[in-house]
Amino acid sequence: MGKKHFVPFGIPFITKEEIDEVVDALRSGWITTGPKTLELEEKLREYIGTKYSVIVSSCTAALHLALCAYDIKEGDEVITSPYTFVATTESILYTGAKPVFVDINKDTLNIDPARIEKAITKRTKAIIPVHIAGHPCEMGEIMRIAKKYNLIVIEDAAHAFGTYYKDQKIGTIGDATCFSFYATKNLTTGEGGMITTNNKKIAEKIKLLRLHGMSKDAWKRYSKEGSWYYEILTTGYKYNISDIHSALGIQQLRKFEKMQKMREKCVNTYDKAFSKVKELQIPVIKDYSTRHAYHLYIIKIVPELLKIDKNKFIELLRTENIGVGVHFIPLHLMPFYKKQFGLKKGDFPNAEWAYERTISLPLYPGLTSEDIKYVIKKVEDIATKNSRRS
Repeated sequence: MGKKHFVPFGIPFITKEEIDEVVDALRSGWITTGPKTLELEEKLREYIGTKYSVIVSSCTAALHLALCAYDIKEGDEVITSPYTFVATTESILYTGAKPVFVDINKDTLNIDPARIEKAITKRTKAIIPVHIAGHPCEMGEIMRIAKKYNLIVIEDAAHAFGTYYKDQKIGTIGDATCFSFYATKNLTTGEGGMITTNNKKIAEKIKLLRLHGMSKDAWKRYSKEGSWYYEILTTGYKYNISDIHSALGIQQLRKFEKMQKMREKCVNTYDKAFSKVKELQIPVIKDYSTRHAYHLYIIKIVPELLKIDKNKFIELLRTENIGVGVHFIPLHLMPFYKKQFGLKKGDFPNAEWAYERTISLPLYPGLTSEDIKYVIKKVEDIATKNSRRS
């Protein structure tokens, strides 16, 4: 099997239905936050199974608003994982609070609940667990710790739309849960995010904060049934989403289960092939992960069995026209966090261990069987040719 066209790391699964829905939004004359956003918000609330949902412009915005709604502020501390995208901690810094890192488990790449209690101080106000790749964190233990110390739990579920922890859907467990609908996510609106909660007061506060602290949004002011009058009730943000984005989401949600089956088929094929390659480790799925979102497919190389490191492995995949990702570079290794918080290499060894080994392979609904076979063949070839056993 020779070199072929480029296999992207990830692309959205957009079909005629999404295009028609977006065109409908454009023709309606209402393209900012309006009826399609309200429709999607309600459908997503029903899908997750919470009392309230609020759609916003990104998961970063969702995290920020959730923290604000729970009055996280300067002087407070929020526990989270160093093995995440920077948006998780940026949202904490926006409030003036301090992110406090806790190391991960090597198998799931999620925050290690056994280490959380040691990081709690008098200033700790919240925990943000991050569900890496779509595998749920050990939420039972995290919620137990939170209850013991009277802490808020805000889940970063950017990777976990559709994930279940035991018999509970992610989005229904923590005090608030934040999702991403970015272009590469399992359900996309192009750009977008959502907060779910069962707390009416928190939901109302988030809705107020997402659009300048105004008592009425544009839909309520300028639609036929609306009134021009509004009041500014607090300092808010410009975190609303447009109906153009929401139109995408309406159709994406309708085909979500179909798209998930495509992801699962790809993952099963990868697992079957790579489980036979001793130089690689396939993703671990714990018993409490009763449904994995399969947002990412992260393999771990076994350095002891290879003559090359992770970086070289990636370079060789790129030369074969295969797009890959790295999830993630631990945040405590980033210049800003090292300087700002006095962090250094060695502080979170499990996160560093994972970073040295993990490679995210192409995984998305439009990935063809031919592309999957090609990725498998080239990954196997690189592992075999560079094995210390050969």
